[in-house]
Amino acid sequence: MRRKGSLLAGVAAVAVLGGGGVAALNAYRAEGTGATPTAAPLPATAEITREDLVDSQSVGGRLTYSGEREVAYNGSGTVTAVPAEGKVIKRGGALLKVDRRPMVLMYGKVPLYRELNSGVTDGPDVEQLERNLRALGYGDDLTVDEDFTYATRLAVQEWQEDRGLPETGSVDASQVVFLDGPVRVASVAVQVGQRTGGGRALNVTGTSRIVQVELDTSDQGLARKGAKVSIELPGGKTVKGKIVRVGTVAQTRSEQEGGGSTIDVEISLGGKGTGRLDQAPVSVSMESERAEDVLTVPVEALLALREGGFGVELVEGGATRLVGVKTGAYGGGRVEISGDGLDAGMKVGVPRT
Repeated sequence: MRRKGSLLAGVAAVAVLGGGGVAALNAYRAEGTGATPTAAPLPATAEITREDLVDSQSVGGRLTYSGEREVAYNGSGTVTAVPAEGKVIKRGGALLKVDRRPMVLMYGKVPLYRELNSGVTDGPDVEQLERNLRALGYGDDLTVDEDFTYATRLAVQEWQEDRGLPETGSVDASQVVFLDGPVRVASVAVQVGQRTGGGRALNVTGTSRIVQVELDTSDQGLARKGAKVSIELPGGKTVKGKIVRVGTVAQTRSEQEGGGSTIDVEISLGGKGTGRLDQAPVSVSMESERAEDVLTVPVEALLALREGGFGVELVEGGATRLVGVKTGAYGGGRVEISGDGLDAGMKVGVPRT
């Protein structure tokens, strides 16, 4: 098991002791020095603690933005303005301009699948439009509902006048795109001066920062939805995150990418201070093992016993004694121990630094 191998590696350089308590320990200290057993100095000490012990494993990931999607322009004309990559566009902002007329971002979950005007049947897309018009300061007499009324038409015309659009009182997909919220421009597929007859115009993302991990399927036990993780950002800063999505379909890597298969893991980031880099490599520390409310000591406090197993050197007052222990989980340079007479607060010997 990985735990056992790592633990043995951590104590490979410690003394090998037989049984016999203090006499055996002091004999080991005195060997080759000519000193008497009672003359051996007391070791440096560390405290036995009771705590949750967490082991972690680091995997690579990419710092990026949530929810990338394509935005199409549904019209024709000459592109006269495009946004810069990385720009954040909010409600009422232009995603691009064709023939100097903006395609405007409004918030909503229902795409604009039909032209909205006085002759349409009631629907949630009408309510979406009215809610956005009110949020942008139009239609004081407008009732926000699913009915496209005369008040709706007047509010649309007022908005169109301010945005330099034909004052038709109707709205189509060349004028408005409904998206969930503010977006960040990831890439632009058209150029100023280009003639367009419709199609993909740009790719956008949400404004929330996430980390994406392509996790080896052999390590999928590390990824549990809702689990907390630590992310080391470019430059060394560490931030907290939470796993929000774990893929269920394995993807096969090419031989050039190292082969094998992976699952996608998405991690949300808490707080700010993650910078604006996109697709930046990061290191993600995921919990691989947890032992709750256990006694722990530093790994270097373990002594390998000649008869097998491990012990610790208890330091009590001016005396020491060797106690055999059973080891368990490890993490953060500490190891779980159990044995007769052990308790939190006791002191154990460790190598002097």
